[in-house]
Formats: sequence, C-alpha cells, structure tokens
Amino acid sequence: MGVHEWARGEVESSLQRAQEQGIEPLLALRALLSAVVAGNQRLRQSADLAAELQFLADNLDDQRDYSFMRP
Repeated sequence: MGVHEWARGEVESSLQRAQEQGIEPLLALRALLSAVVAGNQRLRQSADLAAELQFLADNLDDQRDYSFMRP
C-alpha cells in the first residue's frame, strides 16, 4: 500500500467516525484540512506549504486539459 492509499483510507475512517458522532462530512473534512495544515506548519516553511496548497487549488478541476499532458 502506498502512502496516498493509506491517507485516503485514514480520511475515510475519520469521516466514518465523525458520522457516528453526528458530525457532518463537510465540517469534518474542513476540520481535518485545518489540522493537516497546522501539522505541516510545524515541519515546513510557510512559503513551501503555501506553494503546495496553491498548486493543489489550481489543479482541482479533473476535467481540465493541461498542455504538458498532451502527446
């Protein structure tokens, strides 16, 4: 199992536990995101973290065609 598969499993488990406690999925995901960002801030430079978050935000559209992906 790769690290990304592990992380997806952890998120799904966390969402299931949140639902069992009556916490809405969107609220749980926002709280998890905040916790992950806070954890990253302890280990990384703010500019590095901001650049990665910006890259992820810029690439949210799964349907977008990127020129570097064309043959």
